[in-house]
Amino acid sequence: MSRSLVIWALALLVALFANTANSQHNPHWWSGRNTIVHLFEWKWNDIARECEEFLAPRGYAGVQVSPVNENVVVDKRPWWERYQPVSYKLITRSGTEQEFAEMCRRCNAVGIRIYVDVILNHMAADQYKTAVGTDGSSAEPGMKIFPAVPYSALDFHETCDIWDWNDRYQVQNCELVGLKDLDQGSEWVRDRLVEFLDHLVELGVAGFRVDAAKHMKADDLRIIYNRVRNLNTNHGFADNSRAFIFQEVIDHGHETVSKYEYNQLGAVTEFQFSEEIGRAFRGGNQLKWLKTWGPEWGFLPSEHALVFVDNHDNQRDGGHVLTYKTSKQYKMATAFALAYPYGISRIMSSFDFSDRDQPPPQTADGHIISPTFDAATGACTNGWVCEHRWRQMYNMVEFKNVVGNWAVNDWWDNGDNQIAFCRGGNGFIAFNGNNYDLNQRLMTCLDAGTYCDVISGSKVNGKCTGKTVVVETWGYAQIWIGANEDDGVLAIHKNSKL
Repeated sequence: MSRSLVIWALALLVALFANTANSQHNPHWWSGRNTIVHLFEWKWNDIARECEEFLAPRGYAGVQVSPVNENVVVDKRPWWERYQPVSYKLITRSGTEQEFAEMCRRCNAVGIRIYVDVILNHMAADQYKTAVGTDGSSAEPGMKIFPAVPYSALDFHETCDIWDWNDRYQVQNCELVGLKDLDQGSEWVRDRLVEFLDHLVELGVAGFRVDAAKHMKADDLRIIYNRVRNLNTNHGFADNSRAFIFQEVIDHGHETVSKYEYNQLGAVTEFQFSEEIGRAFRGGNQLKWLKTWGPEWGFLPSEHALVFVDNHDNQRDGGHVLTYKTSKQYKMATAFALAYPYGISRIMSSFDFSDRDQPPPQTADGHIISPTFDAATGACTNGWVCEHRWRQMYNMVEFKNVVGNWAVNDWWDNGDNQIAFCRGGNGFIAFNGNNYDLNQRLMTCLDAGTYCDVISGSKVNGKCTGKTVVVETWGYAQIWIGANEDDGVLAIHKNSKL
């Protein structure tokens, strides 16, 4: 082969690899939708119904679901049992394989994409001499024997603990809290993982949240991802579409294993976003600094960052992270996250908890209880928090859809904790993080008219159930947010005009 042909062939391979990697950043949303909700620990039948009756009408784009494969049954059924696999059979407390497949079909039909939380790093931990799974499969985690896959001790890394988080070998080869660490460099293991992912794609999923990705070598994950089949066109995906991948990599900015090792393979969970937005809206950093929100804060490029105010792990860890338990600040932080054009947005939908290990609402014999809803407000009423059903949340999802790809313009701040900005001529939002009123004439960038504030209320049959804002001929309006109001944010957009 001539030198020129060699160069051409190498260039083609590089281009093909780049296209494959870039395509794994595409979440396959329907046009005009762009927010994922994590329906943590929901059952498949309930998710299907929620897609049809609430998420699609409210403009959501997708759902992250809890792990789908068989897990060990743990006494009292803590939420984290779902992260201790026994096999790749699709049966959990959320439902059967048939129910999962039907959920994918129904959600895809109304434009809600399904992303599965997948566990490729490990199997169940060895605190169980003999483990029994949710489909009755048995295993001996201490001996690294999982017959239902099957895996044997040959398919795992050595037994060792992670005690030095600055040691790359330990982080990627030893056992995370005793979980049996699979060897993704093994062809047998790779084949089993690809079979599992392929089956989910066949059933209609749009992509995967890869749990504990940091604990696997990026080169091994690249091989696994590239072997996964294209998305199933029977579920409305375009020809040659690749699964959207977002990877859990906890990187606080000083980690030995960095988020930048994974962001070319797919999106990465940007934990610094969660920490910094919590710090700001808790009063630990002035809101005026949010003007440069994004990579200047040490975050990933926008198209590579899966962003959230909290997730199912860090909402239980305390610190700066905001949760539903501090609802005013939480709603303000979420409104900013959805209003500011950075990252791939995911919001949390929780169940109420007072103990870190607490399971979702369940019966005495361990069956998950379906959410029930208040007839007047639509809010959950039986132990489920359902933040995605809060008016302030779903109306900001609509705001994000309406403003689209417009950049931030006409930023205003008071030099402290009162800020406001426009998104093109489509939307305006203001925040009051001070302990005194915001009362200011500001540029809204909107056409003259009366608008419904979609935070304090909703536009219903041409009328507003909350505050209204009168925009003058030149786009200015008097904006008022009282220090003692239930919500410290006000938002209007072109579709909220009365």
